[in-house]
Amino acid sequence: MVTRCHDRPTGTRNQVRCFQWGLPTSNLTTMTTDAGWVGTAMEQAVPWVRTAGVEFGEITPERAVAYLPDAAGMHNHVGGPHAAMIFGLGETASGAVAMAAFGAAVQRATPLVVRSEIQYVRLARGTLTAAAVLDRPAADVLAELDAGTRPEFAVTVVITDAGGGETTRMSVVWTLRPNR
Repeated sequence: MVTRCHDRPTGTRNQVRCFQWGLPTSNLTTMTTDAGWVGTAMEQAVPWVRTAGVEFGEITPERAVAYLPDAAGMHNHVGGPHAAMIFGLGETASGAVAMAAFGAAVQRATPLVVRSEIQYVRLARGTLTAAAVLDRPAADVLAELDAGTRPEFAVTVVITDAGGGETTRMSVVWTLRPNR
């Protein structure tokens, strides 16, 4: 596991703040173009991802796909995946695209969810697929960060069930909180 660190001034001495990504050092310089490290890093850094059994497909700085296998232990009272599991899958997919787009900036800023909205369109059945898309160019968000602001960016997520039908729509708004 690799730990990325940066100096964080605190009073008269510097405190080192570290991020553990669980990826080979060679990937640290190519994070913005090669997003293959994101799924593994999320599985290692976010225990819920492993617990729920979330799997990752395509991940780029603009789009991420995540899957939630069907499991009876995650069902609700009507036999489909519980709403909490569906929300978790969508938020995880949005986090994957956020990390792919802004992972190289973690020494300067921490990505955090600000708010989210979810619409359950119809009952989900079987394995779920979440497709998350960054709603604005990453370069615009990074330009705001470089200008000294705390930028926000939205990620739109569409979740489909095993039959390919849309079951859920989400919008997850993230920020890049500057590390001070």
